[in-house]
Order: sequence, then structure tokens, then C-alpha cells
Amino acid sequence: MNLLNDIIITKNRAIAKSYAKVNLTLDVLGKLPNGYHEVKMVMQPLNLFDLIIVKKSPFGITVKTNIPHLPCDNRNIAYKAADLFFAETGIKGGASIKITKNIPIAAGLAGGSGNAAAVLCALNLLYNANLSKEKLFEMGLALGADVPYCIKNETSLAEGIGERLTTLSQIPAVPVVLVTPPINISTADIYSRIDSAENLPKIDTDGMISAIAECDTKKVGETLSNVMETVTINDCPEILDIKKKMLEFGAFGSVMSGSGPSVFGIFPDNESAKVACDYFSVKYERTFLTHTI
Repeated sequence: MNLLNDIIITKNRAIAKSYAKVNLTLDVLGKLPNGYHEVKMVMQPLNLFDLIIVKKSPFGITVKTNIPHLPCDNRNIAYKAADLFFAETGIKGGASIKITKNIPIAAGLAGGSGNAAAVLCALNLLYNANLSKEKLFEMGLALGADVPYCIKNETSLAEGIGERLTTLSQIPAVPVVLVTPPINISTADIYSRIDSAENLPKIDTDGMISAIAECDTKKVGETLSNVMETVTINDCPEILDIKKKMLEFGAFGSVMSGSGPSVFGIFPDNESAKVACDYFSVKYERTFLTHTI
């Protein structure tokens, strides 16, 4: 479901959903001369989203959210997206942005990147800018490596720093239990430590692509893998405990998303997924029963 096709437009207002993403696989291939890391990963959107309402205004950019501690000035990536839109297009106007956050923040789910993607797409439609998908991807990449994917919002292979996207077969809707423990993870720290880490697991990206092509959700679950887990779990063994419990409740497989701390499991049916969700929600406030889209 491309983000551009999922926005509701009235005369001066756009209503958009920015979806959470998870990594079905994540491999880090090495560090590039520019300091970024080359990655190879399979990305998947979930039916968990923030709601973004963008209104035209005569001038200026304002951002409001339902999260008290979230910056609403030019430190907010949604603000940066609007600022970039007006700078790149030369359009004279402004934007009033309201973000209702449901996706956990700094959790390996691309919540902020999705907000930026939604704002770019909403303003493109509201102001009839007619920016091509390629131009939106280019602008998104200037904001963050995950933003182009969040605009695309489909099961995809991501390469380079995450900006080279290849559409894959789409996974049927399968139940997913997502748990975000209250742990602070520094993505930059995990990336820096993975450069010198030893005995990292082999990531079967090709096997995941085959499983998706075969619509074999059991195999998809069994092939879930993330090279960053080894480093993150050293600091946060609770992540491993959550994964083990997912499997005990019948998940086909379970893995950490991004650099963490979120963990998700793919389940064979809604019944087993709900039992797992009920269990985790007692301990973890940020527990979600959702599905792939």
C-alpha cells in the first residue's frame, strides 16, 4: 500500500497514516567511507500507525503531538520534512501538522521516518506540487535512510544504506505480536560496536525472499534474522527472553526489529497471537496485536 494512495484529502486538509515497519531480515555488510553502513534487509509494514493531519496555513510550520516530551520545533523530523518541501518546491505557504503517536518512539520501527514520509506525501497532494515518486524518495533520503521505504510502504528488499528498494511479493495478512520493552537503545552505538563484533550469525536474506515468493508464512517466521541482535542482547538480555516466550506461545519465529528494542513474532493464527499478546501486555505496556499489510 503506497503511502501516496492512502491519504484522504479535503480542500485544505490531508489525513495520512504513517505505518510501523519491521525488519524480517537485517544484515550489515560493512562501513562505507562516508560513515554510513551498507545494509541488506527485508522490510515489512505492519497495521500499526501514527495518524497525521496536515492543514494548509498561510505561512510557517507548526507541529503538535500527543507525546509531551517529543520536540515540536525544528528538531522534529516531521517539521524538517515540511521545511524541506517548501524549500525544494519554492511554494509560498505553510503547514499545521498534528501527530497522534501510536508507534513507540526510538524502538526500531521507523516511527519518525514514517511521520516524515507522511508529511512529504500529504504536502505534495495538498499543494498540487506533482513531485514524482523519485523526487519524493530523494527528498526523503535527505531526511533519513528509512524515509524512502516509508513512502513506498511495501514488502521490499532494501540495500545500500536502505535507499535502494526492490519490491517483493507481498505477504498475506498474518498475525503479529509486537512488544517494545522500556529499554533505551543507541542505534549509533550498536552500529559502531557491530564493526568489531565476532561470531555474528549468517543472515539468509535470499531464503527470506524465497519464502515470501512462495507465500510460506511458516518459512518466513523460521527465517527471521537480525545481525544486530547479537550486540543488542549483550546489553539487554530481556530481548532474548521475549523471543523465547514468543516461541513458547506458538510463534513461527521471533526477532528483534532494527537496532531494537522492539521484538515481534509471526503467529499461525489470531487465537495463539491473542494468548501471547495477553501475556505480554501484563508486563509490557507497549504490546500490540497487529498484522502484516
